[in-house]
Amino acid sequence: MSEELMISPAAPAAPAAGSALTSAQFRKLAEVPPEIEWFANIDSLQTRRAYQNDLRGFMAFAGIVSPEDFRLITRSHVLAWRKRLEEEQLGGATIRRKLAALSSLFEYLCEANAVTHNPVKGVKRPPVESWQGKTPALGDVQARALLEAPNAKTLKGKRDRAILSALLYHGIRREELARLKVKDYNQSRRGVPHLRIKGKGGKMRFIPTHPGTLTLIEEYLEAAGHGHDPDAPLFRPVKNNVHGHTLTALTPDSIYFEVVLKYLRKLGIFGENMGPHVMRATAATNALDNGADIAKVQEWLGHANIATTRIYDHRKTRPEDSPTFKVSY
Repeated sequence: MSEELMISPAAPAAPAAGSALTSAQFRKLAEVPPEIEWFANIDSLQTRRAYQNDLRGFMAFAGIVSPEDFRLITRSHVLAWRKRLEEEQLGGATIRRKLAALSSLFEYLCEANAVTHNPVKGVKRPPVESWQGKTPALGDVQARALLEAPNAKTLKGKRDRAILSALLYHGIRREELARLKVKDYNQSRRGVPHLRIKGKGGKMRFIPTHPGTLTLIEEYLEAAGHGHDPDAPLFRPVKNNVHGHTLTALTPDSIYFEVVLKYLRKLGIFGENMGPHVMRATAATNALDNGADIAKVQEWLGHANIATTRIYDHRKTRPEDSPTFKVSY
């Protein structure tokens, strides 16, 4: 038998000369299962959290205790899981997402030659109930009232006005807002101030900064005093009881619960589906209702697929355009 065939393909090579890794560290990294690699390659924290919950549910159902057990899964396992999810009366969108998470993992395993096929392929998924999103959009009067709700005379009020304006006029995600640094809100492109947004998957996009938002951010920075530091988080806690300072950025949850939800409740705006996406839904719906090109809105929102953008396009379903109001007797 030749020397080549005597070498086990599973045995990792020794670290190259000058490597910062010890031999033990190198071997450990070389033996990372592709199942773990797939999970580590998901950039979005929100997507990673959702997929983690979805896959944890499947693992519990199928009795998976180690990453390698995924390689024993057949289509029958997936069909049985789908039936269980349906018996739990989960919504069609939830079931589709769970199946998509599992399919995404198996696609990666196929590419890594860890499995021969994707057992989720061919498994029928629940139909899309509607092209309209379930998150409601605020009306124009409600949006204007929300922008005026914070106290403009306090530091927190100045910050919250700037946050609400940035969300309502630019359609950005709260995670994207939380990542903004001082240097990102006034990026000049062709002489026009832009927001520099780091979106999902690390994709960068530039959005013209609304003049009203620009003014509110500058008023907030003048009061907060950190506008001179370009690498500082743009929006900070006014008082941070955890760290004892206000040098850290607001978290996405803080932006929703302590700013958006707080002022919605103050105005008496409640709703079962009034979730974290309400500001983005409002911005997108308003832009489309006022004649924005849907392809431009797709780019503006950072959507990979225009079908996602169409969820916010209610122009064909506006009550005032119904034939009901064209009938005349």
